[in-house]
Amino acid sequence: MSTPSTSPAGGAAPPPDAGPDAAVAPAAGGLRSLVRSSSVMAAGTAVSRVLGLVRSIVLVTAIGAVGTGADAFDVANRIPNIVYLLIAGGVLNAVLVPQIVRASRDADGGKVFVDRLVTLVVAGLAAVTGVCLLAAPLLVWAYASSWGGDELRLATAIALWVLPQVFFYGLYTVLGQVLNARGSFGPYMWAPVVNNVVAISGLLVFLALFGRAEEGVGLETLSSGMVALLAGTATLGVVAQALVLLVPLRRLGFTWTPRFGVRGVGLRSAGTVALWTFGGILVSQAAFLVTTQVAVYATEGAGEPLPEDVVVPGPAVLGLAYLLYVLPHSLVAVSVVTALFTRLAGRISDGDETGARADMSLGLRLLGVVSVLSATGLVVLGPPVGVLLFGAGSGGVIGATAAAMALGLPFYSALYLVQRGFYAREDGRRPFVGVAVAAATSTLLNVVVALTVPAERVVVGLGVSQALGNVAGLVTALVLLHRTAGSFDGSRVLRLHVRVLLAAVVAGLAGWGASSGVQALLSGITSRPTALAVVLVAGAVVVVVYVLMLRVTRVRELDDVVAQVRRGR
Repeated sequence: MSTPSTSPAGGAAPPPDAGPDAAVAPAAGGLRSLVRSSSVMAAGTAVSRVLGLVRSIVLVTAIGAVGTGADAFDVANRIPNIVYLLIAGGVLNAVLVPQIVRASRDADGGKVFVDRLVTLVVAGLAAVTGVCLLAAPLLVWAYASSWGGDELRLATAIALWVLPQVFFYGLYTVLGQVLNARGSFGPYMWAPVVNNVVAISGLLVFLALFGRAEEGVGLETLSSGMVALLAGTATLGVVAQALVLLVPLRRLGFTWTPRFGVRGVGLRSAGTVALWTFGGILVSQAAFLVTTQVAVYATEGAGEPLPEDVVVPGPAVLGLAYLLYVLPHSLVAVSVVTALFTRLAGRISDGDETGARADMSLGLRLLGVVSVLSATGLVVLGPPVGVLLFGAGSGGVIGATAAAMALGLPFYSALYLVQRGFYAREDGRRPFVGVAVAAATSTLLNVVVALTVPAERVVVGLGVSQALGNVAGLVTALVLLHRTAGSFDGSRVLRLHVRVLLAAVVAGLAGWGASSGVQALLSGITSRPTALAVVLVAGAVVVVVYVLMLRVTRVRELDDVVAQVRRGR
């Protein structure tokens, strides 16, 4: 924020309400600067996500997408991400930018504050990482308790290689947020490119040494050398992702002097937000634990004996589907919201609630236009996209699971923005409520899926549960934000989304018809070439019809974004 670090949040009195129109009028050049900042980040995110897809495709080629080996690697490799999010990730993202921006107004430019904050984070992450390494068997068991001893030992061996990622993910985040708070957004989004390059290189070496896997790869095919190469290079990529940020920080003149102690640097309000954020992450990860356990339960037959030649999709398929689902969110929502978050923090610190509401309205409308199109495309084209990327063997169920998740994609992106609206006000309690509602909804539905859905379709059912949880979470968060900050031009936002939904329905039906026609001509989706044909034809139909419908219904936000992108500003 822009007031001194010792000032309480909201210390400046907000201006009187100037009416609904004034409350949502963006500052001059607001959209232009937002798109310019977002485009830099989106470029880095796009390259990183494309490389992430390549990495996943190569990983599936190396160890498959279904079977014990693939599921063990997926469960173990997710643990450092989950532990990091649980301990520090969301907390750091929620509190660092407002606090660093606020401290930048101090006489020393915030150096003492940042030094102490970085020291605290680094020391804490080192301690947590050490504890996790000692507790690796317990962590694996928590996510896959129905596995036998051999499966658990394999996953534990992988976990010991990847758990050091917790420390370096945390270091990446704190260094990246220092950059963001200083207005340098690009390096934080481009650093994961280095991670993916290193990991892909390791996978290519793996393929050169050991060849490609058969579907349903089991325990016996993964030796200790294979585990070391797969998991070791994955961790090396995260190390490189963190350390590469030292270069732009050095160019900005940033130097770190270790300083212990936090008294007097204004972290009390940050601590309050951090506790609520931690609670939200704890709740959401508890829900994810249930999701993973249900997916593992499905691979065991969901309570029914499975034929020996049947391999049920489990956690690895769920993870790959999530990768497809989150791609458009990462390209658009994260970039837009990251740029908007710093601006929101500054406006609210200055008491400019009118500008803050205008930014929230703008963000919700921009995200709505793009996220609904992305969701429509993935719902219609999920299975062929899955086959195109991951092959005919397991690609269809990966794509179908991603399509189920995509039903909630616009709600997920909007919830992400609304949460940052609360964090900019140093309010962690209300976003916690939204997260808790989303987690409770999806968890309840996951139990229903486990009890009622056939084992081979459980992962698709879990995707639907996640989508409905996002809907419930967003509705709750929007109600709370309206009560806290007042109107952010809800009627205008709602009208836009009604028109966008209409465009999506028409475009989706047209795309489904085109997809069905191409599949009939090609006798189904039996290979990557046939999947590519379906994706190209039906995808083009979805985009063209959607854009035409937006023009017919006079949705101006799309024109604004396109104009800014064409000007390269």
